[in-house]
Amino acid sequence: MPPVTKAKSLQSEPFGVESSIIEKDGDLHIKRSPSSPQGGPKKRSAFEDLTNAKQSQAHVLVSKRKGGKVVSKKTQKNTAGQEASKKDENIKSTGCKAPQEHLDNAKEVKPKTPEAPEEKSDVVDKSADVQPPVFDDVDEENLRDPFLNAIYAKDIFDYMKDREEKFVLKGYMEKQPDLNIEMRAILVDWMVEVQENFELNHETLYLAVKLVDHYLAKAVCMRETLQLLGSTAILIAAKFDERCPPCVDDFLYICDDAYQREELLSMEVNILRTLKFDINVPVAYRFLRRYAKCARANLETLTLARYICELTLQEYEFIWESASKLAASCLLLALKMKDLGGWTPTLQYYTGYQVADLHSLMRRLNLLLYSKPDEKLKAVRYKYDHKVFFEVAKIPPLDVLKLEEQLKSNTI
Repeated sequence: MPPVTKAKSLQSEPFGVESSIIEKDGDLHIKRSPSSPQGGPKKRSAFEDLTNAKQSQAHVLVSKRKGGKVVSKKTQKNTAGQEASKKDENIKSTGCKAPQEHLDNAKEVKPKTPEAPEEKSDVVDKSADVQPPVFDDVDEENLRDPFLNAIYAKDIFDYMKDREEKFVLKGYMEKQPDLNIEMRAILVDWMVEVQENFELNHETLYLAVKLVDHYLAKAVCMRETLQLLGSTAILIAAKFDERCPPCVDDFLYICDDAYQREELLSMEVNILRTLKFDINVPVAYRFLRRYAKCARANLETLTLARYICELTLQEYEFIWESASKLAASCLLLALKMKDLGGWTPTLQYYTGYQVADLHSLMRRLNLLLYSKPDEKLKAVRYKYDHKVFFEVAKIPPLDVLKLEEQLKSNTI
């Protein structure tokens, strides 16, 4: 693994796509290699609910003990009826009138008549009139899998969407005296290569870029420490999201030993203190996977949406867009590019966005695909040009005039 040197101003030859992370069914990460692809671990089958066994005891008559013998309910009722009739005969023989309470008791002993079949049919008819919801319940099929937490899935993403208001970014580059927009783009391009080299999750990459932006929005960073900031942000994001994050020595190596261990650890403390240790920033990639599952999109369509979304990481003009809205716009644009339909009531329900809310962002994303790639920023396009990612970088964008006609006629 060749080191990425600082002397090249964070510009290095793109690493070969030796391996990457592919999602299966929109939920499971599977690391594959183009030379020797391997399947991911099988999902553990959910145990059957043993508490739902039929209770046959409910159909058995409950018995009571009387005088040391077991007497059934039916026998009790018959015996009580005979005793009441004997009392009535005794009263008639003596010429006395039976009290009203005795007659009421005799009536209560009689077994209840079953309900008429017409009444039961009325109940069935009422339940048949209930209309099904207009959206699909995408979590219903995964309720038996305890690893998916399907019962809490919508609440989790609603909570993440609410947290976006806490992490709104504004323009900060004018506050950085020694940095510019091009330097930030080169840094993000290098971070994409690091993610590929270490085979990190895509969530780790998105979170690391967010940490860099939020740190630069609150603190001043000089040019010579910009790569140190990027590598430390990946280290923090990896500790937050990875099962086995890379060690400190790995990050010192990819920086070509331009920094000391103490500098990296000091930068880690500085980032955490500046962000007040609140690093659970909502990222677009998590929303994108969720929305693709709601749309029943296949893996190729999801990969195309990921490619569009990952291109925005290098663009400074997209930093103030909310993660959920960006993910919804990328998915809608990918669906239109693949001619797979448009915005459905199910997507509107789970995303909370109407199609009109995504028009402006869709135009910008489509123009981003049309723009000529910068020679210094090749990592994302080179990555998604590989057959492992279905070569989605070669898919042509939508015609601008055709897209405008669809947006104006609200046919998306």
